[in-house]
Amino acid sequence: MQIRHHPLSGSPLGTQREIVSVHYGPPDTGRKVYVQASLHADELPGMLVAHHLRQQLFALEATGRLRGEIVIVPVANPIGIGQTVLLTNEGRFELGSGENFNRHYPALFAKAVPLLEGALGNDEQANARIIRTALHALVKALPEDTELTSQRKTLLGLAVDAEVVLDLHCDCEALLHLYTGTALWPQAEPLARYVGARASLLAAESGDNPFDETCSQTWWQLEAHFRGRYPVPMGCLSVTLELRGSADVSHPMAASDADALIAFLTHRGLVDGPVAALPPLLDAATPLDGTDVLKAPVSGVVVYLRELGETIRRGEVVLEVIEPISGAVHPVASRTDGLFFARESQRYTRAGRSLAKVAGAVTVRSGKLSSD
Repeated sequence: MQIRHHPLSGSPLGTQREIVSVHYGPPDTGRKVYVQASLHADELPGMLVAHHLRQQLFALEATGRLRGEIVIVPVANPIGIGQTVLLTNEGRFELGSGENFNRHYPALFAKAVPLLEGALGNDEQANARIIRTALHALVKALPEDTELTSQRKTLLGLAVDAEVVLDLHCDCEALLHLYTGTALWPQAEPLARYVGARASLLAAESGDNPFDETCSQTWWQLEAHFRGRYPVPMGCLSVTLELRGSADVSHPMAASDADALIAFLTHRGLVDGPVAALPPLLDAATPLDGTDVLKAPVSGVVVYLRELGETIRRGEVVLEVIEPISGAVHPVASRTDGLFFARESQRYTRAGRSLAKVAGAVTVRSGKLSSD
């Protein structure tokens, strides 16, 4: 095990923040896994999963069972973890800029193409190595004008050359679910089975360049660009894993999730040991644009009429928003058939706020698909 410290530039006067990464296994095999927790700093289940995962990795490394380097960043957002407003941690948005900590990562495809023209050949795995080297060089050259851009650059630099990237998040109140690229689903399906994902949401582009897409999207863009000339694999399986709701912080759940991640890495050949049988896929993958996001039509008190895990039919009322002064009741219905998998935890809402999500198989949205 090796612990590395990555100071952030642009910190306020008199302060110095840093990203701390913990490295397990041999770094020279050409195989690498990157796991980070709580990029939204108020989403804590991932931190506890990382704690349990580190204990297992320490033991696996001691017995020589790791076939590649596994990097853990247990606190991915030191800026956000330090933002407390009226006793509440504000870990989703940087207070100075208002920007979401999991958006606006740099797109790398356009800059990667000139570096790769004439450098690739007919060997797919050799091409993967060349691409990883180029992407790492591009990230290293990124500017870091502010503390936030320095944090983004540091995290991306640790992850961009990994074959597996797991970004551990959670929702407000939710079933365990995940987001990944459509082209990555064949690789991601075993992960969905091991962790027991109830929804697997797929998109080629969700909008605003979240961390996971920046790590993986370049690969399918390069594959399309060089198709017919050079073989390019889907060289980075990058997944945002939503570990239920923000209050789901317990040792039994975190230990079980860590076990599932080790089982997945063993299945993928990154950990030596018996491969656990694949569990059943609990729910089929669905397109992210098929997820109906139910929004508040007015400000008021939110009352959920259906429970997480229920199957919802199109036109069925999922919740009501009640205006307590007028007494008006506003029912909010789903536009799709699907699984009710996530909802807002606050029971007072302002007009226009997203309140609930139903994963359906038919497109109901377009444009930017990620939440703010």
